[in-house]
Amino acid sequence: MSYREVHFRWEYDLKSTPQQLWPFVSDTNRFNRDTGVPSVEPIPGKRQRLRNARRRLQLSFYGFAVEWEEQPFEWVRPLRFGVTRAYSKGPVAELRALAELTPLERGGTRFGYEVWIRPKSLLGAIMIPLQIRFISSRKFARAFKKYDELASTPVLGPETQTDVELSPLVISRLASIRDKLIAEQSNPVVVDRLVQFVQQADDFSVSRIRAYELADDWKESRREVLTTCLYATRAGLLDLQWDLICPLCRGPQETGASLRDINPKVHCATCRIDFNANFDRFVEVTFKPNALFRQVEIKQYCMGSPQNSPHIVAQQLLPAQSSRSLALPLEPGRYRLRALELSGEQEITVTEDGRPSARIAVSGSDWSHAEIELGTNSALQLENTTDAEQLLILERTAWNDQAATAAEVTALQVFRDLFSSEALRPGEQISVGTLTMLFTDLKNSTKLYREIGDATAFGRVMNHFDVLKKEIADEDGAIVKTIGDAVMAVFRSPAPALRAMLNAQQILATPPGGAMPLTLKAGIHTGPCIAVTLNDRLDYFGSTVNMAARLESLSTGNDVIVSGTVYDDAEVRELIGAGNLQAAPFEMELKGFVQERFLLWRVERRESASRADIAGAN
Repeated sequence: MSYREVHFRWEYDLKSTPQQLWPFVSDTNRFNRDTGVPSVEPIPGKRQRLRNARRRLQLSFYGFAVEWEEQPFEWVRPLRFGVTRAYSKGPVAELRALAELTPLERGGTRFGYEVWIRPKSLLGAIMIPLQIRFISSRKFARAFKKYDELASTPVLGPETQTDVELSPLVISRLASIRDKLIAEQSNPVVVDRLVQFVQQADDFSVSRIRAYELADDWKESRREVLTTCLYATRAGLLDLQWDLICPLCRGPQETGASLRDINPKVHCATCRIDFNANFDRFVEVTFKPNALFRQVEIKQYCMGSPQNSPHIVAQQLLPAQSSRSLALPLEPGRYRLRALELSGEQEITVTEDGRPSARIAVSGSDWSHAEIELGTNSALQLENTTDAEQLLILERTAWNDQAATAAEVTALQVFRDLFSSEALRPGEQISVGTLTMLFTDLKNSTKLYREIGDATAFGRVMNHFDVLKKEIADEDGAIVKTIGDAVMAVFRSPAPALRAMLNAQQILATPPGGAMPLTLKAGIHTGPCIAVTLNDRLDYFGSTVNMAARLESLSTGNDVIVSGTVYDDAEVRELIGAGNLQAAPFEMELKGFVQERFLLWRVERRESASRADIAGAN
C-alpha cells in the first residue's frame, strides 16, 4: 500500500546574514544532534563504496531499526542545501529536506526549512506527523534561534557550550596547569581562554582543536595560541595529533599521535583517490583534551554535512542528459569545477568585472582547456551530457590558511624544544614543500681557541649558540642541528632568516664588556626539501639544503650570502630597500652543482644601519 507524502515548512526571520548563518545551519551533524536525532553509523557488512558519494547508513529510533541510502548533499553556499534519503528499513520510505537562506532588504535572513516525508507503513503515516508537529518543530525553532545568536555575536569563547561536569580534582588540576602555563610566559589571556574552552566547549569543538581557528575567533595572535597549545600539550592538558588531509574533500582521513605513526600513502574512500601526504599541505597538527580532563566521545549524527567541506561553494547531483542553472555569489579568486566520477577539471577565475554568465557542458573527461572568467554574481549553466548521473563540485582552489601544517610547526623552535623526540618512521621521506635553509659558521674559530684558551673559547662558542637560538626563534625559525660551531636552521620564508642573521652578526660583532668579537658567516637558500629522520631527530635534505651549505662558505662574516631565489622574494627586496642594507650580485659555480653558474647576492648592512632599521622593515 502506498501512503501519501506529507510536507512541512517553517520560516524564521533571523537577524544574521546568510554568510554569518551558513557555518551554523549547514553543520547538519551538529543540527541533528541538537534536535535529538540519534547517532548514525554505516551499515556493517554492506558495500559502502557507492556511486557519487552515496552512503548506506543506519540508526535506532524509538526501538525501530532504520536503514537508508543517502544521496550526497546538494548546496549553493550560502543560499541553500538539501538531501534525499531512500529508506530500506523502518517506517519511512523516502525523506527530502531543503533549507533556503534569503537575504532581507532591511538586513538579516528569512530562513526557510522544508521536509517532505513519504511513510512506508500505517504506523509511519500516523506517527511521523505527530512527531514533527509536536516535538521536532519546537526543537528546530530552538536550534535555529540559537545559531542566529551565535552567528550575530563575535565569538570570544567556545562556539557552543555544554554542561560539562568536572570533578573537584580535575578543576584543581586545571588551575595548576593554568598557573604553570602562565609561569612559562604564555599569554595569560590566551591561557585562560584555552582552559575555559577545554572546560566548556562541546565534544565536537574539542575533539579537533585547530589553534589558528581559535586565534581568529578570539582575535588573538595565531602564533601565541599555537605556542600555548604546544606548551599545554607538554603540560598534559592537551594531546597533540597529526591529521592527514585529503587534497580534494580536505577532510582528515587518518590521525596519528606522533609523526612516526604517519604513513604518507593515504586513501580517501569518498574521493576514491590515493595520495602521498606532504608536510606543506596534507599534514595538519590539531589538539584534543587529555583524557584526565575530558573524556571526549564523538558520535556521528550526519556524515555528509556541507560544513564538512567549507571550500566547496556548490555541489549538485545531475541526472544523465540534464542541465541546471545556478545563481552563484562568489568571492574573487580561483576555482575549479570537477565531477567526482570523472577525471579532469574546468578552471575558473572569479573577478569583480568577470562575465555575468557561462555554460559548462560535462562530457566524459573532455574538459575545456580554456580558463573561464566569471563575475562575483554569476549565472552558471551546468549540463551533464553523459549517459550517467554526475556529482558536480565547484570548489575554491586556495588552501585554508587556518591549518597549522606540519611544515610550519616543525620549523618552529618551540616545537623542536618541546618535542625533540618527534621524528618520522626510520627510512621514511616526506616532502615538506618550500622552506628556507640557513647555515652559519664562526670565522677563525680555531684561531679563537688558540688565542684565548680552550675553556674561554668554548664558553664564547656556547654563548654564540644562545644568541643564534634567540634571534632565530624570534623570527619563527628553528635550529635543526649544530655541527661543531656551525648551525643549520629552518624558516618558512626567507626574509625572517635574513633578518635573524643580520641581527645575530651585529650582536656577536659588538659584545658587551669588552669581550672578543665573533664573526659569523651565513648563507641562505629557499626551495623544496625532504624531511627525514637522522640521529632520532627530524632533519632535512635535498639540493636546497646542499646549496645553503655551500653559500655559507662564501660569506666573509660581515655579510649574508643569499641565492637568487631568496633575493627575488618580495619581502626580502622590501627588507633590503627599507632596512638600510646593500646587496651586491656576483656569479660563480658551486661545488656539487656541476657546470652550472649561479647568480648570488652579498647582503650587508650599510655603516649607518641599526637593528631598529632592520626591524622596522619587517
